[in-house]
Order: sequence, then structure tokens, then C-alpha cells
Amino acid sequence: MSLRLLLPENGVSDLLLTWPDEPEVYERGKTALDEQISIAALAEWLFTGCAPAAEVAVVKAPRPSVNPKLYTDLYGRTRGATLRRLYEDGYTIRLGNLQRVMPFLAGVSKVIQEETGYSNYIHAFLTPGGKQGLQHHWDQQMAVIVQLSGTKVWQLWKPLVESPMREYNDSVQRWKDDYVKTWEAAGPDKEILLQPGQTMLLPRGWVHNPLVSDPDEPSLHLTFAIRERTYLWLAEKLIAGAIEDPKFRDIVRPGRLTGAALTQQLRESRTELIGYLNSLDIAQVADLVHQAALSELEYTT
Repeated sequence: MSLRLLLPENGVSDLLLTWPDEPEVYERGKTALDEQISIAALAEWLFTGCAPAAEVAVVKAPRPSVNPKLYTDLYGRTRGATLRRLYEDGYTIRLGNLQRVMPFLAGVSKVIQEETGYSNYIHAFLTPGGKQGLQHHWDQQMAVIVQLSGTKVWQLWKPLVESPMREYNDSVQRWKDDYVKTWEAAGPDKEILLQPGQTMLLPRGWVHNPLVSDPDEPSLHLTFAIRERTYLWLAEKLIAGAIEDPKFRDIVRPGRLTGAALTQQLRESRTELIGYLNSLDIAQVADLVHQAALSELEYTT
């Protein structure tokens, strides 16, 4: 069971049965993740220019991300020596979507989706000692943070928005310049020092400001982003088959997209949709939705 590579038994139960809404830390111990993924292995991959350029991001707080052209050659390949210099200058290197490029993690990701019905992706964050990459932000999915090497301080604030999604209430869409000043003035609601052998469940919406406080030891963690299925997703699946009915493929004429005609058109469409939904064989739809949960990837960056 792949989740048991990330979490101890009680953590797996919490994730599958209760889906925590507050950050929780678990003692994972060492698993195959610790054997397969290391700072030395990732550094060799990055600094020899073998890492896929599209999956590399470089950032150091408080600056914005480095333009990829700085560490990418004319052929679209990473410049390993440049990445090494940036890392030695205190930049965090994020190697994204490891499930696309590492067979071991591709297998882990696939089985996690089989266990949960949720698509997922895996990012690695390599941060030099005493430095910080990303600053305050929140995510729109449950993050399983697996600390592999070094330590990382996580300053955490309760969610400002309810149930953010990529298309709604994500931190980029809702960002205000005075957020950070307010958070820092109040101080974090929680502060967690995550150590090797520990895993943190970080629910979506929780504001986090991660940093490496130990100046002498770099940090490596993996973030498994577990993309929750929502009631909106179920609703989309319920109406997906409507395209097979010709009346739902008929055009709405331009003259019916305004005023009273539009209001009437919407009423008629709602009536047709309710009729369509009432006619569905829910057991048959459930079969299709289950298969979609196990197969739809929906990777994000």
C-alpha cells in the first residue's frame, strides 16, 4: 500500500477515514522513500543537467522565481552547472512532477490513486541550510509533506478562504498585499519543526511559510499533492452524458442570449436538465464515475 510509504498506520487511517482539517504530524520512520530519494541523488540529477527543464523551478525568498532561461540552454535542456551555482547561492530548487519522470514514484502515485480515488502529483524541494524558497501561500489540495533530510520550520495560519480549488479561491486569485504584514503581526497559529522520519498532513487552505532554520544542514522534502474529488466533480460527471442527447447539442440562437428570451431559454434548459438527471441509471453512472476516479490524472504544476 503506497500510502504506508508516506504515513504510519494511524496516519493512513486519518487520511482515508477522517480527512483532517488541521495540520497533523506523524512519525513515519524510514521507508522505501528514504532509500530511493536523497539529496545526493537529486543533486546529481540536477547538477549534471539530466533533470527535465520543464519540471525545474528555482526560487529564493523574497525574490520571485528565477526565469528558466537562465538555467536552460538553446535546446531546452537544463544547465547543470548553473543550477549548482544557484543552489550554492541559497536558492531552493523544486523538481516537479516526479511521478512523470521517476518509475518508482510513478508506481507510488498510481497506487495512491487506486487507494483513494484521488489524482496526485509529487514535487521535491531541495533547500540550502538557513535559506527559504517559497514564502506565505496556501494550496488548493491536501499536501502530504514527507521530510527526508534536514529539518524545516513550517509557520502555519488558519485558512482565510473556505475549500479553495484551482479555479476558485486559490492564493493567486485572492492575494492581497497586506496579507503577509497581518500574518506576521499576529504570529503563526501553529509552528512545526518537521524532521526526517516525520510526515505532515497539511489540509488545503492553510497558509504556510516554510523555511530552513539550521544554517549548516540542507533540507529535502517531498510534497504529495492529493487532489480531492469534490461535489462539483460529481455534478460534472452526472451531466457529462448529456452530450449524447441531440437537444443538448442544439444551438442557442444569438437572439436568445439576452433579455427575456435568455431567461426563458435558461428555464427551458433547466427543465430539460432535471429531466435528464431524473432519467439516469445511477448505478451505471456510479460505475463510470468510479473508473474516472481511478484513471483521471488532472496533474497541476
